Amino acid sequence: MKKIVLLLTGVMLSTHVFAAGNPDDPWEGFNRKMFAFNDTVDTYTLKPIAKGYRAVTPDPVERGVSRMFSNVGEVVNVFNDLLQGKFRQAGNDTGRFVINTTIGLVGFFDVADHFGLPKNDGEDFGQTLGVWGVDSGPYLVLPLIGPSTVRDGPARIVDWFINPINEIDHVPTRNQIYGAEVISTRADLLEAEKFVRGERYSFIRDAYLQRRKFLLTDGGVEDDFGDYKDF
Repeated sequence: MKKIVLLLTGVMLSTHVFAAGNPDDPWEGFNRKMFAFNDTVDTYTLKPIAKGYRAVTPDPVERGVSRMFSNVGEVVNVFNDLLQGKFRQAGNDTGRFVINTTIGLVGFFDVADHFGLPKNDGEDFGQTLGVWGVDSGPYLVLPLIGPSTVRDGPARIVDWFINPINEIDHVPTRNQIYGAEVISTRADLLEAEKFVRGERYSFIRDAYLQRRKFLLTDGGVEDDFGDYKDF
């Protein structure tokens, strides 16, 4: 989760301010209401907690924790690599997981990168369905989760089941780890918020949709938001 996941640079989308009637967003009325709900929850809960976390956590520790959750996500990457027939990438991601889990202390350090196994943009079941020919469908803002599409929303369930954290039998511990992941991810996004330009809803929608097209085509389309892919 990761990087659930983070989609911003300083690029302005001047042609998309209040882009009513966007063909990718036919349910804009509902989506805006859900966006407002999520934003309110974030403003009064997640964001203050994330700020507190950053304030008391040394930067090296914060980055290490973020890498640990990213390392767990390599399992999801490998699963979807194989389903998409990306066997070389599956080997790369498997190697990253094994090396970083062992030598890298459960992923706290990205040792695999120094072994010539770079981190890729990541794969998920939504991308897998896209490779299989399933259309993304309309843009959809999910409660508490945020930007998605009709295809990507249900696909998250498959990735959730594959996540190794679910193998933890002790429910309170498992929930605490998931909570820590959410806080870590939200903390990573604090700096990204300053790059939002124009109307917030339209910017985030356009950033999400453009990023998803970039990932589905493995870089075949331009992505102005890749520096903040989890946003």
